[in-house]
Amino acid sequence: MSALSSWALTCGVAVLAFAVALPSCTSLRDGVADPIGRRFPTVVAESLDGQKVRLPEDFAGKPLVAIVATEQEAQFDIDRWLIGLLELETPAAIREVPTVAGFVPGLLRGTIDGGMRRGIPEEDWGSVITLYGDNAARVVDFFGNRNPRNGRIVLVSPDGTISWVHDRGFSARVLRDLDQRVRAMQP
Repeated sequence: MSALSSWALTCGVAVLAFAVALPSCTSLRDGVADPIGRRFPTVVAESLDGQKVRLPEDFAGKPLVAIVATEQEAQFDIDRWLIGLLELETPAAIREVPTVAGFVPGLLRGTIDGGMRRGIPEEDWGSVITLYGDNAARVVDFFGNRNPRNGRIVLVSPDGTISWVHDRGFSARVLRDLDQRVRAMQP
């Protein structure tokens, strides 16, 4: 087989894989009616720095702000939340939780994670916990993805239950409210 034929075959397989994966990535879901008071779905993943992480168990005893993304287009919204939370020095564990649902993207996790590592400074790799496959689907099904360009900002109480969620885009007023809620959880 010539190099050109091999390249064409590889491209054809990649296009087919993308077409198969696309519906699982783009179908809109509503999620649970009201997640407040419910436990954050248990998932096991690896942060970009290679550490195994269990959500929410590894953050028991302290507040967690999980910034869940169901689409790459949410990054602009997420970045504003991250800047605001860091600027306010919100006393919580803050983790970005991208979700990459579907079988084919899971096969490409090394490539996807590598691309994220190239765009994120190494000192921040531990704060990014990417969910793939069933773990991603569990979180997307729980929170939904009706507004895919917005992050789901989720305040998880020290006991692992969800005490607050916002998914309507960044708001400085809402950020202050979130910060006050986190501070009220401090001993």
